[in-house]
Amino acid sequence: MTYIQEAKRKLRELGYEGIYLWEDPPDTYYDWHTHPEDEVRFILEGSIVIGTDKEIYHLKAGDILEVPAGTRHWARTKEGVKYLCASRKK
Repeated sequence: MTYIQEAKRKLRELGYEGIYLWEDPPDTYYDWHTHPEDEVRFILEGSIVIGTDKEIYHLKAGDILEVPAGTRHWARTKEGVKYLCASRKK
């Protein structure tokens, strides 16, 4: 089983659906926003910083961040990043 297949299996076990691969080039920025469902980011390569009203997360390859539905957050990357995204209904 490849690393990506194993990561997808882990996300499915956590109840996530619609898993897809996403890649952001260097210097990408997503302004404050929310999602209607729980969201997860499983970092495969590179790094990304995701901030909420309460905390700032510095994520690198192998890290997973779950963002509950309705949580205000932003994201930025300096070097670029590749990650799996998925959603989970409440």
